[in-house]
Amino acid sequence: MDTMRDRFAPLVTRLLDEDPRVVAVLAEIGADGFAEARRRHPDRVVNVGIREQLLVGAAAGMALTGLRPVVHTFASFLVERPFEQVKLDLGHQGAGAVLVSAAASFDWPAGGYTHMAPGDVALLDTLDGWTVHVPGHPDEAETLLRHAVAAGDDKVYVRLSLQSNARGLPVDGERLHTVREGRAGVVVAVGPMLDAVLDATEGLDLTVLYATTVRPFDAAGLRRATESAGTDVVLVEPYLAGTSTAAANDALADVPHRVLGLGVGRAELRRYGRIDEHVRAHGLDARSLRERIGAFVGAVPAGV
Repeated sequence: MDTMRDRFAPLVTRLLDEDPRVVAVLAEIGADGFAEARRRHPDRVVNVGIREQLLVGAAAGMALTGLRPVVHTFASFLVERPFEQVKLDLGHQGAGAVLVSAAASFDWPAGGYTHMAPGDVALLDTLDGWTVHVPGHPDEAETLLRHAVAAGDDKVYVRLSLQSNARGLPVDGERLHTVREGRAGVVVAVGPMLDAVLDATEGLDLTVLYATTVRPFDAAGLRRATESAGTDVVLVEPYLAGTSTAAANDALADVPHRVLGLGVGRAELRRYGRIDEHVRAHGLDARSLRERIGAFVGAVPAGV
């Protein structure tokens, strides 16, 4: 199966054909995938080289002229390294762009900690007005990328990952999707965490919601689910644990509730290993999730 990133360059190439406002802005990483796009649109595929602050600054300048920049590199170089430019050149100036990252939290362990960014969504959460999409399948990535580019002059972050669910679901870039209904609690699975969450909660009387758009957070959707499933809520996110606990708490502020945030831990793993080893080390595999979720909600079997 193609990865999300495999779909990225061909889709942006088509968007360049379709929309004269679209411009691809790159910082060397992934540039080879845009060879055909450069041939077709040499003035709208810009590679600034290994200059990540310039990457964001140039994109902001293009946005201020009316273009719709699609900006791409690894997450650590797109959100963390040029964060000042994200904050000022885009946010402070009211300029919109579509930031599309790769490598996610630990998708290239051999690259070391410099190529890992489990804190990217939490960092963007310190800024106002960002939409954040976290697809869990290449089909969803294509849909959400199209949503992002079409979103006027909004500031949008699309987080691509090598981790993927087995199949894509219909996503609309807004609402939580109900995958399973239960009465003993709610589990929100974000992006590529869905398959592991479904395995982990098999046979338990839990509602499972699927999120591919985490900002804005669908507070109304979570509230609706808790009306029948109760107000014990577990968030399973493929980035820093607890990133969305404040959003869930705000959604349920007027009712007694409990929230557990599961995700990538803060402890740095210095033996880089493989993706699956990182998943297990952070307790995001199905077996670990079942233990942690079950302990929180009391592991109530379905039908009891």
